[in-house]
Amino acid sequence: MDASQRHLVQRGNAWFLLVASGLGFANDIRGVFFGEGPVAKVVHMAPHSGIGFIEAHGLAFILGALLYGNAPSRMWHATGAGIHLLLGASNLACWPLFAAADMLVVGYVTTALHGVFFVLQSLAAGVSRPQLARR
Repeated sequence: MDASQRHLVQRGNAWFLLVASGLGFANDIRGVFFGEGPVAKVVHMAPHSGIGFIEAHGLAFILGALLYGNAPSRMWHATGAGIHLLLGASNLACWPLFAAADMLVVGYVTTALHGVFFVLQSLAAGVSRPQLARR
């Protein structure tokens, strides 16, 4: 993977995190505080559980901004891979929430993209130091 490909992977990853988490955060606020939308179906019985939704999407947004604002490096690619390992595994572990909120399509798409970006960022992080120095 050359430097331009690594740059594209990191920027694509950042955009995905920014857009998906921004939409998720807005959906969380709607559901937790206004009782509207798909998240409301999940948190209506335990409103305080909404903190996990809001924190996860807020932190994913911050991490997306950090990935976008920093030059591709082994550390940032490893960070990107770690982000997607955590988020993808969380989606799988909590899969019934997607069904309860009637958001299976969102679950399929985001979980698949977490897997794709985990693989791409892992490949980019695995580039040897001499290859990184040539960029």
